Amino acid sequence: MTSDEKTKKEIKIRAANVDFFYGATQALFGITMEIPAGEVCALIGPSGCGKSTFLRTINRMNDLIARTRLTGEVLLDGANVYDAATNVVELRKRIGMVFQKSNPFPKSIFDNVAYGPRVHGMRNREALEEIVQRSLQRAALWDEVKDRLKDNALGLSGGQQQRLCIARALAVDPEVLLMDEPASALDPRSTAKIEDLIAELRGDYTIVIVTHNMQQASRVSDTTAFFYEGHLVEFSATATMFSRPEKKQTEDYITGRFG
Repeated sequence: MTSDEKTKKEIKIRAANVDFFYGATQALFGITMEIPAGEVCALIGPSGCGKSTFLRTINRMNDLIARTRLTGEVLLDGANVYDAATNVVELRKRIGMVFQKSNPFPKSIFDNVAYGPRVHGMRNREALEEIVQRSLQRAALWDEVKDRLKDNALGLSGGQQQRLCIARALAVDPEVLLMDEPASALDPRSTAKIEDLIAELRGDYTIVIVTHNMQQASRVSDTTAFFYEGHLVEFSATATMFSRPEKKQTEDYITGRFG
């Protein structure tokens, strides 16, 4: 095995026997899976099957919901993110998140992207300008906004706002990017730009994306996990799952027989 192959197979995120509860209601059942570093993993399945719940366990966003509980382990680089000693602020710096609905702050484009670095203590204006430019370039937005960085971000189109939110997540130099249906509210052209962006970011970041769009999952991901009623039904290389799924339930979902 070459050094490049070893790097590709390095496990960035590992879930081990993860059960998750909203109060007395169990939402995830014994989830165990490994996501290699630098790859894109798509989470698919019908609404309410646990995809987004699992996504939010990775950076502990579910902690913000009252009466939730997790058992099992979620490991980032081999360390359990639910360990009592975990610094959750630092964890969310390492694991950025982009939500289904773009949520730019009612601030300038510049201040949106600079927000995270400032929260983490960055005050040097020149350094902030470099971070903002680099992040907007990585998000394929720089050329469209470089002459209006002082404008309110709420004036951007929906697709631009979502790419701005991606730039904002990238500005703190995360290792992992979680994306919860990032293109579901966008038109086809904007969706294509988000998919192109995911392809550009692959390798530099580990990306986990929730999507209802089977074609999108097949286009953008290296691996795919099919969830149903809180269970991980199947997890494999995307090309394998979409051409030779092991479970009939997976085949039925992918081909549109249910879901």
